[in-house]
Amino acid sequence: MLSASEFHRYSRQILLPEFRTEGQEKLKEGSVLVIGAGGLGSPALYYLAAAGVGRIGIVDFDKVDESNLQRQILYKTADVGMSKAERAASRLRELNPQLEIETHVCIINSDNAFEIIEPYDIVIDGSDNLPTRYLVNDACVLLGKPLIYGAIFQFEGQASVFNQAGPDGKRGPNYRDLFPTPPPPEMVPSCGESGVLGVLPGIIGTMQANEAIKILAGMGETLSGRLLLFDSLDFSTQIITFKPDPKNPVSGDHPTLRELIDYEEFCNPGHTKRNEAINELSPSEIKELLTGNSTIQLIDVRDPLEVIFSSIGGINIPLKEIEFKAHLIHRDSQVVVYCKSGQRSRTAIAQLQRKFGYTNLINMKGGLLQWIDEVDSALPRY
Repeated sequence: MLSASEFHRYSRQILLPEFRTEGQEKLKEGSVLVIGAGGLGSPALYYLAAAGVGRIGIVDFDKVDESNLQRQILYKTADVGMSKAERAASRLRELNPQLEIETHVCIINSDNAFEIIEPYDIVIDGSDNLPTRYLVNDACVLLGKPLIYGAIFQFEGQASVFNQAGPDGKRGPNYRDLFPTPPPPEMVPSCGESGVLGVLPGIIGTMQANEAIKILAGMGETLSGRLLLFDSLDFSTQIITFKPDPKNPVSGDHPTLRELIDYEEFCNPGHTKRNEAINELSPSEIKELLTGNSTIQLIDVRDPLEVIFSSIGGINIPLKEIEFKAHLIHRDSQVVVYCKSGQRSRTAIAQLQRKFGYTNLINMKGGLLQWIDEVDSALPRY
């Protein structure tokens, strides 16, 4: 039952003929888990709390960075350096103290995914990396939970609903029906690598909240079996329909995947072997190595625009050009390769070693972000 205060707070949506008191009571009784309290998760969480979803879970291990504030609307300048999950929960409690807000300050993985996801009715995926997307999809399929998908890239966004039960009880298609195999990691850059228009995750994240509210309230038609494509530059939209794939390993006619796997390995086959072959040093170790040694070559594999914001020097060869400009990289002295987080530089080294036989390359572990933490805190973060 709704209290007098709840009737007043939610009166504008209770007035909707498709919603009424019954819809609001379903929201109050429902629960949603949001994975990632960043660009997509922030608006989704805000509107779920405002709408009155009774129990909301937040999964995020990260801390607020100043560069987040351009799009992650739950945070303020004073929150920089604090836990995203905890600050998001605090904001939501301020917005709507009548709700139950739960935090999971951790990295969701194959060991804890079932335990975290199982208690919730619906999952919203606000993550920004392929291993987490496949992990969450598989966990939701195996647990029978609807999953609301969102993704962004520069000016473009996507949204869909996976694994939703239809009137006949059959589950709709899921992420693996749409994307059976992951692309190479270098083809899926993060916002920190490719940039993003700040309002775009707000639009897509709000769409995700909208789909969750519709499912909980039992109204309207969701994006199940449909992928919405949105371009913020010309404000165009496109709908692509897709169906369950009989060969889907987790939900097809003859499923072979009945438990969670190593998703880092799945999304980057052979990464463990390559990791073992890649020489890595921490920024503090590299700083010591560079001191008094002028023969070491620095290679920055970020995009040129990133170099403008922050740099420790060296030759800028973007990852996408690394194989075409391999001749610029020394073979007769140590070469330190770096990027923002250490991932693109690792990919660059793997390519150079496999195709050109380099044996003198060193990856700067953690990239510039770790360099700032360990060596030079005055260097701008971006």
